[in-house]
Amino acid sequence: MTIAIQSAGRADLVSNIENIPFETDEGIGRTANLGLLVLRTDQTIEDEFRFALPEGVALYGARLHSPVEITPDNLRKMEAEIPGAVGLLPDVCFDVIGFGCTSGALVIGESQVARRVREVMPGVKVTDPVTAARAAFNALGAKRVALLTPYIATINHSLRDAFMARGLEIPVMGSFNEPDDNLVARITTTAIEKAILDVGASDECDAVFVSCTSLRVARIAESVEARLGKPVTSSNHAMAWHMLRLGGYDKSIASLGKLYRTAL
Repeated sequence: MTIAIQSAGRADLVSNIENIPFETDEGIGRTANLGLLVLRTDQTIEDEFRFALPEGVALYGARLHSPVEITPDNLRKMEAEIPGAVGLLPDVCFDVIGFGCTSGALVIGESQVARRVREVMPGVKVTDPVTAARAAFNALGAKRVALLTPYIATINHSLRDAFMARGLEIPVMGSFNEPDDNLVARITTTAIEKAILDVGASDECDAVFVSCTSLRVARIAESVEARLGKPVTSSNHAMAWHMLRLGGYDKSIASLGKLYRTAL
């Protein structure tokens, strides 16, 4: 290849080297490319995914318009925003797309979320926190799950009913009862850990699921699990694991809890 050295006609530019030879590789996502639809209000999910994902797995996010107040009507409105958000993802070959809203996946419906994603990316694998949690508990062999959320009662009971309709038992629930997503994102990991230990202490459950992508669990999952003596996962924690497994990454990852040492 010929390298051209040109002068730009400016006294302060000694040379302008063009056509510099280069090589290419597979890029950041040499193992998998993951796309994530993130709620406009979410302040947590990207940090949790960065903590959980190994080198060689690329994560690309697009923001999805969403209201601050979490109500069934507001959650339904997000469905129309899904194709547009998918269209904002970069032009790479995606292995998996994740929809980052637990309660939204339930209200809209997991299959409908996947259908709206595939309007833009036909054939791509799609998951969400509800689908991921079900896969996680199936992999862990957990049937009786304690549910911890930040939601109002209407969402809590809908979530419980939905999981039970999908084969899980939810004998124990707890909630922070905070509808403002901006405040939920600021609930401390100390408060979350205490709540996990409280709801998970019951002999009626053999695992804990922390619902909501705004709650910070990934960094404490391993330690709280050790204290509780039962598997612990969350919306972000389970979805990152599920996206890795769907994307073909099947290695065990240390320091992230039992789930990340478990195959799909």
